[in-house]
Amino acid sequence: MSSYKELLAQREKLEKQIEEAKAREYAEVLDEIKQKMADYGITVAELGSGRGAGKGAKAASRSRASVAPKYRDPETGSTWSGRGKPPRWIAGKDREKFLIEK
Repeated sequence: MSSYKELLAQREKLEKQIEEAKAREYAEVLDEIKQKMADYGITVAELGSGRGAGKGAKAASRSRASVAPKYRDPETGSTWSGRGKPPRWIAGKDREKFLIEK
């Protein structure tokens, strides 16, 4: 059985090997991606950025608009849009009484 210090040394050695392998493969992967983008006419804008890019460039670039409140608690003035889990002040009650008049 290996000692704690030996295991730490092994981990450090493995981490170095991982970084070296990543550095070697990086250029190859990047060239492959560029070639496929050229072959299929894919633009950087189509790829989107960050998470959720699979939904398309338009969906990724839009920010979420807030929803106008639909209900108001007459006692505290708290509001709720009607989406998601209802707050305690309206849960299980007739929502008609809490509707905000427009």
